[in-house]
Amino acid sequence: MMRHNILLLSAGRRVELLESFRKSLSFHLPLAKVFAADTATRYSAACHVADACFDIPRVSDPGYIDALLALCREQQVGLLIPTIDTELMALSRYRNRFLEESVQPVISDARLIAHCRDKRLTVKVFKSIGIDTPEVYPRDALAFPCFCKPYDGSSGKGAFLVSGPDRLSRSMLEDERNIFMESIGNDYNEYTVDAYYDRHGSMRCLVPRQRLEVRGGEVSKGITRKGYVYDYLTKRLKQLNGARGCITVQFFYQPITQRIKAFEINPRFGGGFPLADAAGANYPDWLIREYLLGQEIESFDRWQQDLLMLRYDAKVLVPLDK
Repeated sequence: MMRHNILLLSAGRRVELLESFRKSLSFHLPLAKVFAADTATRYSAACHVADACFDIPRVSDPGYIDALLALCREQQVGLLIPTIDTELMALSRYRNRFLEESVQPVISDARLIAHCRDKRLTVKVFKSIGIDTPEVYPRDALAFPCFCKPYDGSSGKGAFLVSGPDRLSRSMLEDERNIFMESIGNDYNEYTVDAYYDRHGSMRCLVPRQRLEVRGGEVSKGITRKGYVYDYLTKRLKQLNGARGCITVQFFYQPITQRIKAFEINPRFGGGFPLADAAGANYPDWLIREYLLGQEIESFDRWQQDLLMLRYDAKVLVPLDK
């Protein structure tokens, strides 16, 4: 049975992403709808913009998968879009259950997700495809300044700069979740790349965007770039086995030495994806064509370079009786 509705999970503030799916869906399948789900839809801007929204349990809840499957059945959902790190592994483990219900989760292989969640393993992934990373220091041989972060952290939570030994506490050292990494200097620029992998795992597009300003862990000013960064990463990220859908990779780039040091992979849409989308890399459209229409996606590199994004706050007003 063909199901053409789309469900955006943990929708939160992702209004631009939802609208991009809606625009493409209305072109290809005008009777289909874009739904949103969250743990508290009342306080989600994207949920109020969606065609309909649904409260679901947290991913840590034992009944999460069953509740999500039931919702997909009831609402004729054919395409499932995760947006946060914590839901990726659960969806990957139960991917076949969704496929049996004619629901297509856009999700990478469980092995890749596990390596992306554990930053100690992420380093090995980068090394295996020829991309350098910041050095990870042994606890008994730290160099300062260094960057302390949980190996399974997300969105910069629990991460901070340790400027010297006097800023290092016993509890930080004894916390087994912490890793200590080389601090990258201000002469490096921070980048994120949005890469698209088709349902067969082949990379079809890659858009590097320089992060000019970040607020709350999400880019507020950014610009698309080509040149050396694009050529370097296109060659290497083609080897990222097990990837599907939108994959975001974060790295530092030194423009004089042209050194690149990558430090994170998020196998999902990133918060700054609307810039790549505006530049012409319409990943939501490609997902609809692939997963709902059965089309093949060709490689694409005609996106607009040097496109500057300047974000601002907007609002969604909701009457209290809604």
